[in-house]
Amino acid sequence: MPANTHFSFKKFTIHQDQTAMKVTTDACILGAYTTVDKTKRILDIGTGTGLVAMMLAQRTDAKIDAVEIDKNAYNQAYCNIQDSIFKEQISLFNTSIQTFSADLGVNGLRLCLYDLIVSNPPFFQNHLKSETESRNNSLHTDTLSFEDLLEAVLRLLSPNGTFVVLLPAYESSVFEQLSVSKELYPHKKLTIRHRKGSKILRIITTFGRIKKEILNQELIIKNPDESYSVDFQLLLKEYYLIF
Repeated sequence: MPANTHFSFKKFTIHQDQTAMKVTTDACILGAYTTVDKTKRILDIGTGTGLVAMMLAQRTDAKIDAVEIDKNAYNQAYCNIQDSIFKEQISLFNTSIQTFSADLGVNGLRLCLYDLIVSNPPFFQNHLKSETESRNNSLHTDTLSFEDLLEAVLRLLSPNGTFVVLLPAYESSVFEQLSVSKELYPHKKLTIRHRKGSKILRIITTFGRIKKEILNQELIIKNPDESYSVDFQLLLKEYYLIF
């Protein structure tokens, strides 16, 4: 099997030969950075290969639900999860988050709320699309608009729960403005850069229902000599085989 069809971590392996979106550094940072303290129920919106769900499962005993709309990605995630030590902990759903959140209600009553919701959502709103439908679904907001994502989060998040989302800088600001207008407020921001002084790669924002002062943090992935930074190594040491 060619090396690029799978990615081995310390406690699980991600096969990715059937999916348009592969394992990325920023997604790994999302999985390692997200706080799981005091969580009993977690929802991963757009799980892809199941990467973030399994990274979270490695650090908590919480019950995890993972939603993925793309059939190929769902099948890949299902195999990855079933082949892992987390198969009893993670439940996988092949549906849209819009349908998933609507189906949780019976006569208008919520069956469950989540202490933590995490998402690495599609984000391109006005970009040229690829010829691959599954890649378009992963990258573009046609199948999951920011409005729909936020509506689902507000419906499913517990009163004291947190929502953690990974987005590029511009899209992050757009989503934050929309969230604040719906009374979901930023608590923490992690700005990710490849190297010190380089452009922002991604921003991970942690939201909650209570307004509070924002904690701003920065993560530099690599040093000038191309070695991984100490902060990056400390964050990923429980996952990456090279650390």
